Amino acid sequence: MFYSIRHVTKFLYDSPISESVMEARVQPRSDGNQRCVQFRLTTTPGSRVLMYLDHDGNAVHHFAVPGRHARLTVTSDALVECGSPQLIPSELGSGSWDRLDALSASGEFWELLNPSPFARPSERLDQFARELDWSRGTDPLATLRRLTTEIYDRFQYRPQSTRVDSPIDEALEARSGVCQDFAHVMIALVRQIGIPCRYVSGYLFHHDRTDRSSIGATHAWVEALLPDIGWVGFDPTNNRLAEDRHIRVAIGRDYSDVPPTKGVFKGVSAVRSELAVAVKVGPVGKSANEPLPFVPWMSREANGPTTVTPASTRQQ
Repeated sequence: MFYSIRHVTKFLYDSPISESVMEARVQPRSDGNQRCVQFRLTTTPGSRVLMYLDHDGNAVHHFAVPGRHARLTVTSDALVECGSPQLIPSELGSGSWDRLDALSASGEFWELLNPSPFARPSERLDQFARELDWSRGTDPLATLRRLTTEIYDRFQYRPQSTRVDSPIDEALEARSGVCQDFAHVMIALVRQIGIPCRYVSGYLFHHDRTDRSSIGATHAWVEALLPDIGWVGFDPTNNRLAEDRHIRVAIGRDYSDVPPTKGVFKGVSAVRSELAVAVKVGPVGKSANEPLPFVPWMSREANGPTTVTPASTRQQ
């Protein structure tokens, strides 16, 4: 299946700033059953966009806008081919925990077995683990399937109920959140029982109404390392394994490693507390030679209150 993706982000400033420096992780990966056929990223005002691969193999585009501007728009367009995912058995069989422990003992996955900025132990996480009677089950795959379902059943999906920098305690206390929160809760619990686990940012094509995650936004899920299989994706937001509708963009320890955009600006201004972000994912024809079509998008303009800070801290 081929998908076209348009991702637009608008940054609005109350008064013109003199310079923006930013990087973006929005280019879909080319690995596994997925291939990024076309990609382009543009900015308004215009800039020279450069690219490098980080240590996880994520494509990072970076640019600077040196002139005065009161808004910045970052637009990316991609054409991605997603093949059928590998077949996952119902269970891994005897000895799978021993084989997994042997993989973990190599030290290669140390950072994916230990706490990270958004996936760390807490009193509320321990309480949730006790509610689940969380421990190693019959085999790693069955244990992960169970946790995916438990998070889906015990948490409500509520858009805009948390922020991108919210700790998992907020979602655990409210028993609600968004895909990012569910992924962080799952990662923290999975690492506790010795399974390497990583965060995946990307997009989800919604072909029916059974998905809880929002249309017009990015998506997040997790991947866990399993013996004899490799990395397997689990989507606790929608209670399913990652499919060919899950379009992978970047991988990392948690969200802090893979935000779609991050940067700094120079100037005296206040930034809107809500930025305008729009994402559109849709299928295209079966030929990779077809031109990338224009995909219309719905904008959620920033209309929240401005963040007022002392003048000494506004110069970034």
